[in-house]
Amino acid sequence: MVILKGKRVFGGIAVGKIRFFSRRERPVKRLHITDTQGEGRRFEAARQEGIRQLEQLYEQAAQDVGEANAAIFEVHRLMMEDQDYRDSVTHMIISQEVNAEFAVAAAADTFAAIFSSMEDDAYMQGRAADVKDISERLLELLDGGAKRQEESKEPVIIGADDLAPSETLRLDPDLVLGFATIYGSANSHTAILARTMNIPAVIGLGEKFSREYDGHMAVLDGFEGQVYIDPTPELLEEMKKRQEENRRRRQLLARLKGKENITLDGRRIQVYANIGHLSDLGAAIQNDAQGIGLFRSEFLYLESRDFPDEEQQFQIYRKAAEGMGGKKVIIRTLDIGADKTVPYFRLKKEENPAMGLRAIRICLTRTEIFRTQLRALYRASAFGNLSVMFPMITSVGEIRRIKEIIGRVQEELRAEGLPFREDMELGIMIETPAAAVISGSLAKEVDFFSIGTNDLTQYTLAVDRQNASLESFYDPYHPAVLRLIRMTAEQAHAHGIWCGICGELGGDLRLTELFLAMGIDELSVSPALILDLREKIRRTDVGRDREKILAKYKDLLYDGEERGEKPSRR
Repeated sequence: MVILKGKRVFGGIAVGKIRFFSRRERPVKRLHITDTQGEGRRFEAARQEGIRQLEQLYEQAAQDVGEANAAIFEVHRLMMEDQDYRDSVTHMIISQEVNAEFAVAAAADTFAAIFSSMEDDAYMQGRAADVKDISERLLELLDGGAKRQEESKEPVIIGADDLAPSETLRLDPDLVLGFATIYGSANSHTAILARTMNIPAVIGLGEKFSREYDGHMAVLDGFEGQVYIDPTPELLEEMKKRQEENRRRRQLLARLKGKENITLDGRRIQVYANIGHLSDLGAAIQNDAQGIGLFRSEFLYLESRDFPDEEQQFQIYRKAAEGMGGKKVIIRTLDIGADKTVPYFRLKKEENPAMGLRAIRICLTRTEIFRTQLRALYRASAFGNLSVMFPMITSVGEIRRIKEIIGRVQEELRAEGLPFREDMELGIMIETPAAAVISGSLAKEVDFFSIGTNDLTQYTLAVDRQNASLESFYDPYHPAVLRLIRMTAEQAHAHGIWCGICGELGGDLRLTELFLAMGIDELSVSPALILDLREKIRRTDVGRDREKILAKYKDLLYDGEERGEKPSRR
C-alpha cells in the first residue's frame, strides 16, 4: 500500500480506481472560409453559449462555496465578453477569411503573450492562463460541445496535475468519485470545482502521484488529505464504514440546508464555525454555517517568518469577509503566547507562560503590531459583515485602551480616504473568572461576548490544560465553570448584548439544552460538528422544558453539594 499526503479541500471518502485525466491535443487547422459572415455568426453563437455556461457555473459555485471562491467563473465571463477579445477574433475571421477555430486559437496566443509579458504585475500574468482557458471552452463549443472523458464508463477517482474550468466540461459528474491532483492550492480551479460539486478532493500530492498509478484501486480521504493506493482489505473496510457515515451526514445536510436553527418553542440560535485558515471556509459553507464565530488570526503569524504586514493581513481578512457572502465573520485578534510561540516575537522565557504576556497583553504593550492588524481589519470591514473580538480581557481599562487605539486607526484611515465600517461590532472573549465576575461592567463597553470555555476551565480550576498528567483534574463540567457561563450570559442580556460560546463545550451535545436554557444566543464549533448541533437545537423545546432542564443541572448551577451524575464526555 502506498500512502500519499496532500492538502484537503473538501471532506469525504472516495473508493475506486484512479483514472488520470487525458488532455486531447486538438490541432487547430487554418481553413479558408468564403462565408465569413456565417463564420462570424458561428463564433458569436459559441461565445454566447460560453457566457451562459459561465454564468451558470458562477451562480452554482456562489451558492455552494461563496462568492469569493466562485469569482474565477465571473472573471472568465468578463473576459469572454471583453470587446477587444471579441473584435480580435471577428476581425481575423473577416480580414483573413479563416475559420473561427483558428481565429480563436490565434487570439488566445496573442492575448496570453501580452499578459505574460507584464512581469511587474502578477495578477495580470495570471490572466494568461485564463484567456487560454476561455479560448479552450470556445474551441470545445465550436467543435460541437463538451467532450466527455471516454476512458472509463465506471465511476473513478480523477487524477490530474490540475484541472482548468473548461476541462471540467469533459467530466461526467456521475462518473467522478473524487479528485486527486499533483499540484494546486486551496483556491485552485480543482478545489473550487470539488467544493461546488460536493466531491471529495485532495490536492498537492506531489510528483510521486503519477500516471503509473492509473487504473490502481485507491481510497481518497478528503478529511485527512491522504490518498491510499492499493489499500489493504482492512483499510478498505474501515474507509467504507466512514464513507457510509459521511453519506448519512450529507442526507442530514440536504434536510437542514437553508433552514434556520430555531428551537421547537421558536427561539432562534446562531450556529457558527470555528476556523483557522481561509481554506476552512469551504467546510464551513458546506456544513451550512450561519457565519464564522471564531477566525483564529494567529495562524498568519504562526506560519510566517516575520510579522505579516498590513496588506497581507488585509487580503486574508477581505477574502474571509467576501467568501462568506454577507454572513457574519468574527475575527479574533492575535492570540500569541502560552502554548503558541512565534520566534520572531522574541518574547522572554516565562516560568508560567499561560499566566504571562499573551494575547491582548502583547497587543497593548507592543502597539505597533496591534495597530497594523487593526488597520487591516477595519479596511477589510468595507467588504463584508466583519466583527472583531479581543482575547484574554480581564478589565474595563483594557477595553478602553483598545478603543483609544481604534480611534486613532480610524482617524488615519479617514485621512487616507480608505473606506471602513464605522459600526463594526466589537466583542471580547470571556476566558478568565475575572472577566466573568465583572461581565456586567464589561458588557457596557462592547457589542457581544464569546465565551472561550477551554481557557475559562483552565483558569477557573488552576489546571494547565496542556499538562497530560493533570487530565483527570481538568473538568469542563465543574460547577464553577458552568456557573460562570450562566453569570456571563445573564449579564450580557441584562445590558442588551448577545452572548455566545466558541470553546470546545459549544459542540458538546450533552450540554446544548443547558446552554440554551441559560440563554446562550450563539454556538461556534468546528465545521464537522455543525450539522449534529443544528439537529439538536431544532429538537429542543427551551420554553416548555427550561425549568426542567435547569432542575436537571441544579447541583452544577447552584450552591450546595454536587449530587447526581455530571454529563459524560463525548
